[in-house]
Amino acid sequence: MASTRTTGPDRVHARRWRALGLIAAAQFMVIMDTSIIGVALPRIRDELGFSQDSLSWVFNAYVIAFGGLLLLGGRLSDLLGAKRVFTAGWALLAAGSLVAGLAGSVGVELAGRAVQGVGAALIAPSALTLLMMLFGGTPSELPKAFALYGAAAPAGGTAGVFLGGVITQYASWPWVFYVNIPVALLVLAFTGSLMPSAPRRSGSLDLLGAATVTLGLGALVYGVVRAPEAGWGSASTLLALTGGVVLLALFTLLQAKVRNPLIRLSILRTPNLAGANLAQLLMASAWVPMWFFLNLYLQQVLGLGAFASGAALLPMTATIMLMMVGLAPRLIARFGPKAMTVAGLVLLAAGMAWLSFARPGGSYVVDVLPASLVAAAGMAAAFIPSLGTAISSARPEEGGLASGIVNTSYQIGSALGLAAMTAVAAAHGSGQTGDLKALTNGFSAAFVGAAALAALGAAASLLTLRTPRAEAAAAEADADAALAAAH
Repeated sequence: MASTRTTGPDRVHARRWRALGLIAAAQFMVIMDTSIIGVALPRIRDELGFSQDSLSWVFNAYVIAFGGLLLLGGRLSDLLGAKRVFTAGWALLAAGSLVAGLAGSVGVELAGRAVQGVGAALIAPSALTLLMMLFGGTPSELPKAFALYGAAAPAGGTAGVFLGGVITQYASWPWVFYVNIPVALLVLAFTGSLMPSAPRRSGSLDLLGAATVTLGLGALVYGVVRAPEAGWGSASTLLALTGGVVLLALFTLLQAKVRNPLIRLSILRTPNLAGANLAQLLMASAWVPMWFFLNLYLQQVLGLGAFASGAALLPMTATIMLMMVGLAPRLIARFGPKAMTVAGLVLLAAGMAWLSFARPGGSYVVDVLPASLVAAAGMAAAFIPSLGTAISSARPEEGGLASGIVNTSYQIGSALGLAAMTAVAAAHGSGQTGDLKALTNGFSAAFVGAAALAALGAAASLLTLRTPRAEAAAAEADADAALAAAH
């Protein structure tokens, strides 16, 4: 009887796709951890003593550590090997999840979220580096791998909202953090056998650079979040904002002077890399606030429970996943990454502008569903081409750095966008929790602001991204050939 056991190339092929499953799980989890707390925020506020305006720090503590340390994570991935850094990140994510779930005070909760963010900062760039190690040498499979990786992000975002609703409604809010632990243990059990190894490389770590960029980002976010309460002209606000700008300027100066910088500044002159990262930053600065305030609108204005609120956003996830896996690769091949990025950001802006018309006495079907589907389609169209452009623009030996930069762009956009839109919403009444009209006005103002950021991203992509004529012609020819073969 012949053996059915796979050998040779088939075995390598199967192992590569199983490894991609772990990489997609990594993307799923780090994004889920930005959204799973959304539905649970009212319970966390009541039990731990957060104020309405400070509640966004449950999100920001994670995102600042995540975004601020991603460059360090990318550098570590290049120096120590992506597999080692990937493993360390999962261990830290599990530890932070345990601390956040056990927290009995505001300080401990934020500390646990920050440790989760540190773990995510190691996982995200190393995961992208591993993806390129696995599929970078197979151009025919790389777009499919990027599509599955990209679809894991919105899937994690919506799964976080849905699971957060289920857990909050039927268990208790600490379980929105505990759910990470078994997943982390499962990933750690299979990483050794599935992930490719890379030798250590010589070089040093720019720890001072990592400290200045993280503290600078934190100071900026703190200043923007505190401004509605303390006043934009107050000494504390001005000190925080000025300190953040000075620290980020110092970071830039250090990168130009030190021998082994956290980020080689000249990499930003690589064609399309800066433009693609700017698209990711502005996309996230619009998308994440939309998720945050849409959750609050569903619960605090429409009166949906935690479970119903999570379920209400599932159509968005279905739209994003169908587009990313089924349509986006074909559309990118046909029209090119620049056109898709611009068109996607325009759609995203349109969807959020539509959401701004939500009413205090509105309904899910009229005020949320159609607009959210338009926004979801825009996100799906723009995410993969801008991500792929950013990663593929760098040299192979700087894959970890490029991964760190693009993830940093997205997470910095998330943190600053949410901080800014929280300030906008608060200035228009979102802090008046008992007044549905004031709440809706505040949330609508945040949707308008997020729409403006997405529109700015579309304009910036139109101006900064370039489409080489030869590549565009080749892509169009490939697309036409594929369509002809299909028919």
